[in-house]
Amino acid sequence: MPLGHIMRLDLEKIALEYIVPCLHEIGFCYLDNFLGEVVGDCVLERVKQLDRAQRGGLRGHQLPLVSHRPAGPVLREPAGQILSWFLNEEGCEAISFLLSLIDRLVLYCGSRLGKYYVKERSKAMVACYPGNGTGYVRHVDNPNGDGRCITCIYYLNKNWDAKLHGGVLRIFPEGKSFIADVEPIFDRLLFFWSDRRNPHEVQPSYATRYAMTVWYFDAEERAEAKKKFRNLTRKTESALTED
Repeated sequence: MPLGHIMRLDLEKIALEYIVPCLHEIGFCYLDNFLGEVVGDCVLERVKQLDRAQRGGLRGHQLPLVSHRPAGPVLREPAGQILSWFLNEEGCEAISFLLSLIDRLVLYCGSRLGKYYVKERSKAMVACYPGNGTGYVRHVDNPNGDGRCITCIYYLNKNWDAKLHGGVLRIFPEGKSFIADVEPIFDRLLFFWSDRRNPHEVQPSYATRYAMTVWYFDAEERAEAKKKFRNLTRKTESALTED
C-alpha cells in the first residue's frame, strides 16, 4: 500500500526522541520524506487546484492589504504578491491524512513541551509565492502572546534548488551564535517555537513556492488572549455607544 511506510512509522518515538529534544535544544527541527512521494503528490495536486481556483475567483477584484495574522479566508500579503488562504480540511483525503499525522506528533510530545499544554490548533493555511522575487520580511509568528506555541510548515516544492530558486526560510534562533537556513523542499515538515525565540524570514523566491502552515495553541495562553480580545471588544463597543 502507498501509505504503508507511514503507517509503520513509530510517531511517538519520533516525537519523544527527536522533535522534543530538538525543540528544547535548538528551537526547531524538520522531517524529510514525511508522506512519501505518492501521498505528497496528492497533497500538491490539491493545493495547485485550490491555487488556480483562488486566483480565478480574485480576478477583477481589488486585493486587500492585511497584517501577518490573517483575518479572512483569502488574502494577499503586503510584502509582495503572496496569495494565502485557509484550507477546507475535509476537501481532500491526503490533506486530512497529513494534518492527522502532524496532530498525532504534537500530541505525542504531550507534557514534554515545557510550560505548554496543547489542545487545539489553527486551520491549515497555504501560502503561494509566485516566483517573482517575493519574500517575507523577518518577523515572529507570536510576538504578543496570542496562544500560538508551535509552528508547523509542510513544503510542497518539487525539484527545488535553493541556489537557483531561493525561497529559503532563514531562522535566527534567539541567544544562539548561528542562523539556520531551511530549504522548502518537497515533503519536508518543519517544527519551531512560534514565539520570540525564532525570528525568521522567507528569502526571495524565483520559482512558485508552496508552504502549508498550522499553528498549535497553548491552552492557557490562548484562553487569556481570547479573554483580552473580548474585553477590548466590549470597551470599544461601549465607547462607540457613549459617543
